[in-house]
Amino acid sequence: MEVFKLPFSDLLYEAQKIHRENFKPNSIQISTLLSIKTGSCPENCSYCPQSAHYSTSVKKSSLMGIDEVIEAAKTAKDAGSTRFCMGAAWRGPRNDDLEVVCQMVREVKAIGLETCVTLGLLKDGQAEKLAEAGLDFYNHNIDTSPEYYEKIITTRNFEDRIETIQHVQDAGIKVCCGGIIGMGETNEDRVKMLVFLANLKIQPESVPINKLVKVPGTPLEGQADVDPIDFVRVISLARIMMPNSYLRLSAGREQMSEELQSLCFLAGVNSIFYGEKLLTANNSPLEKDKILFEKLGLIKI
Repeated sequence: MEVFKLPFSDLLYEAQKIHRENFKPNSIQISTLLSIKTGSCPENCSYCPQSAHYSTSVKKSSLMGIDEVIEAAKTAKDAGSTRFCMGAAWRGPRNDDLEVVCQMVREVKAIGLETCVTLGLLKDGQAEKLAEAGLDFYNHNIDTSPEYYEKIITTRNFEDRIETIQHVQDAGIKVCCGGIIGMGETNEDRVKMLVFLANLKIQPESVPINKLVKVPGTPLEGQADVDPIDFVRVISLARIMMPNSYLRLSAGREQMSEELQSLCFLAGVNSIFYGEKLLTANNSPLEKDKILFEKLGLIKI
């Protein structure tokens, strides 16, 4: 907490210094996220409009066809993305569905994109199948601190999350793992989340930091807004604690001002999601991002 509470300019300076030591300071990595299976998830994550426990406006859909996914991946590459992420609203994949996802991974890699999937909890042997298909990253966020976790989700526990991350790392797949800011947690919880991530056996190669999207129909729809300075402090501390990880500004970016996003880039963010949608949530429009990148002198890599 001592570092988190540093004077704001000092904290930003430390984060930017570490960022420059490990990355090109004005480069940004672009990813695109596609929901390949939407809604009817049996988990009760309080922030998620895809949960079957809540009544939201999300339209349910079954697993997409491979051809449709490939077309979306080609469009993403043409727009400048270098990584294509596929998300399915499952507690965990059935083996038959996993085979289809593995074929999607192979086809997307053949286009020349890095691949990432988020499929929920993995059973023994499933991470190895994904590795054999050539998967680059597996996303599995811990969401919040171990102590606050049960206030957000009760259909699975924190240890279930960690077991899947261990499966992924043991299979040699890179981990994409972060959390959500603004679910009622304290700054101490936010710091504890980062401490946990930084002390994994291998630090996550990619760390998405999400700002809560308050979706009508979910238990967190009335949650108070995050203090923007605290949000930047979280980004800064993540950069200091995980100097070699890509930090991705993820959900909630559509509602962020240019000034807030700029502070996040200054604090060490060097990755974003590009495109109109993040699974089911709206994302910042492409043209708006292009204008901001030009203003800031950020170059896509």
